[in-house]
Amino acid sequence: MSKSLTLSSIALLLASAAPAFAASNVDLTVKGLITPNACTPTVSAGGVVDHGKIASKDLVQNNPTTLPRVTLQLSIDCDATIPFAIKPIDNRSGSSITSTNFGLGFVNGNKKLGRFYLTPKNMVADGVAVQPIASSDGGRTWYDEWAWELQTLWGAGAMDDATTLLPIKNLVMGLEVGTQINRADQFDFSNETPIDGSATLEVVYL
Repeated sequence: MSKSLTLSSIALLLASAAPAFAASNVDLTVKGLITPNACTPTVSAGGVVDHGKIASKDLVQNNPTTLPRVTLQLSIDCDATIPFAIKPIDNRSGSSITSTNFGLGFVNGNKKLGRFYLTPKNMVADGVAVQPIASSDGGRTWYDEWAWELQTLWGAGAMDDATTLLPIKNLVMGLEVGTQINRADQFDFSNETPIDGSATLEVVYL
């Protein structure tokens, strides 16, 4: 203890005697927490929504075309009861016709084909009905949100409290996938055009 005090005193004396200069260094801290718990997400149908072949003449020319909605089952199983959230990642970033939804890829060069979006349905956490919630500040605060969007985290809250992320061991829900093709009169569909949407749902631990 006394040695530390002596070194501190010397440092203070040197600092007071030296002329003032702007600092030429900056500190960087690397932090984190390694947890023994983990969650495994699974989705029905291999996570694939296949709309099959759609005739270009059946697309709406001057407005977006809404394709039939498809509901998949999403399950997240954890080793223990822990707080977690879902982070959405658009693997076709920049190709959506809206900034809050997932893109369907570019066609005819750089034209945006459309969008798809995900809506949680009938959420059940550890056998109890819960509600979908979201956070736009990295999980610090939460609010009720029936239409999940990009740039947010997704989670589950009690039916009477949308402001608190629940710790959960098993979460099950329907995940409704809605798809829209942009107005057709701007595209050249003389060749077959793939609908190329892709997203990653990443479980993050909070």
